[in-house]
Amino acid sequence: MPRSRAEEPGNDLPAGPLYVPVRRGPAGFALRLCRTPLGSRTAVAFTSEQRLRSVMGAGQAWIRLSEPAVRALSAPLGATTVTVDPLLTARRVRDPEAVAVALC
Repeated sequence: MPRSRAEEPGNDLPAGPLYVPVRRGPAGFALRLCRTPLGSRTAVAFTSEQRLRSVMGAGQAWIRLSEPAVRALSAPLGATTVTVDPLLTARRVRDPEAVAVALC
């Protein structure tokens, strides 16, 4: 599994709980997974509630989890990395060709 930023020498990420976006489901809450620019699945987490809200929106539900807990919950779902404090998120384009045609 790839090393997290927190495991790298000289990293100043807090070792405590992170703010992790979740969504409500029929069985309770589930992690919100995202995709990297190259398309692989990643869990996301934030070092502050303010950072989470600025990227994910004010209405985004969240829970506090440690990075190892986020990894343990996301690995069975195919997300082998945790992205801490991403600067932006965007919805996936369903059909890139349709978007290109619509913009012409």
